[in-house]
Amino acid sequence: MRIAFVGGASGGHFYPLMAVAEELHRMDGDNTDMYYFGPSPYNKDELEQNNIKYIYCPAGKLRLYFSIQNFFDIFRSFFGIFVAFWKLFVIYPDVIFSKGGYTSVPIVLSAKLLRIPVVIHESDAVPGRANKIAAKQAKYIAIAYAEAADYFPAEKTALIGIPLRNTVKQIPSDPFAVLGIPNDKPLIYVTGGSQGAERINNVILRSLSTLLPHYRIFHQTGPGNIETMRQTAQSLLQNTNYAKDYYLEGYLTQQQVTAVLSAASLVITRAGSTTLFETAFHSRPSIVIPIPEDVSRDQRSNAYAYARSGAATVIEEQNLTENLLFKEISSIIGDQARWTQMATAARSKYIDGSENKIAGLLISIGKEHGS
Repeated sequence: MRIAFVGGASGGHFYPLMAVAEELHRMDGDNTDMYYFGPSPYNKDELEQNNIKYIYCPAGKLRLYFSIQNFFDIFRSFFGIFVAFWKLFVIYPDVIFSKGGYTSVPIVLSAKLLRIPVVIHESDAVPGRANKIAAKQAKYIAIAYAEAADYFPAEKTALIGIPLRNTVKQIPSDPFAVLGIPNDKPLIYVTGGSQGAERINNVILRSLSTLLPHYRIFHQTGPGNIETMRQTAQSLLQNTNYAKDYYLEGYLTQQQVTAVLSAASLVITRAGSTTLFETAFHSRPSIVIPIPEDVSRDQRSNAYAYARSGAATVIEEQNLTENLLFKEISSIIGDQARWTQMATAARSKYIDGSENKIAGLLISIGKEHGS
């Protein structure tokens, strides 16, 4: 059997694909050949670990704002369709699993012409354009938020959550030891995503003198900001006793992410769906600060869909201040009843077995198509 993966150009798309690939290996052993299509491999090591062959396929991004790149990407999109058609014809997978995003469009359109079945997964509360395009031809549609069901045909749509890799679920017995930090204060985990978030980073820096007397902070800043952040933090904390309570990292391994989510009393995060569902798996209350809607249409809807369960509070970026953040942190960590209620609500958002359900579905469709 041959199974193809495609989707997005971010970890939020890529790593759920890898979670399904891990499950396919567990369920079907070495009986399945797997391929990942896209303009770049995103994470070569992860592909190699899962024995997935990378297939180059160009794709153009249609931006909602003016950019000269929109002109060039029109040609990339058309060229991508020709490349995708030829490479799919040669490999001819039995089924394609798409996470959406602009990189999936050439593959999904070509699959329709070649009559290759497609299963799509939508991570966001409001589906992206790529998955809306793919919905008609998709054999099955998996969604992470119940709100997304309004955009897809009910007869082939199921709420299954987000596939999570095994490393996310391997909770260490002593997460503080993994992180190399003491467990004598409540720990706050701050993350702006893989590239960090400038506004969040700056507010945290300005809040250090207020927060550190009460909490430890583990701050993932993004690799591009780490040195500037480190120098600024050292300057702010040099005449205090709190430098030891502030931990800065540009990039975290999955083991570190799992450890810090296990150890944290509170998570401050953007509204990427994979991060939210990993937080839910670890039953952690959160403060969600979505990317502004004029930059990312999906994050704001994700944030409020997730927060409606009671698992999180939402602070719009334009409203984010040091005073508001401190009050919100104190009201969650300082109120045990509220903290417990939010932790319970967070766990309720996690749906177990998503990767298993999708892997089983792909095997079933693949066998049917190949017979």
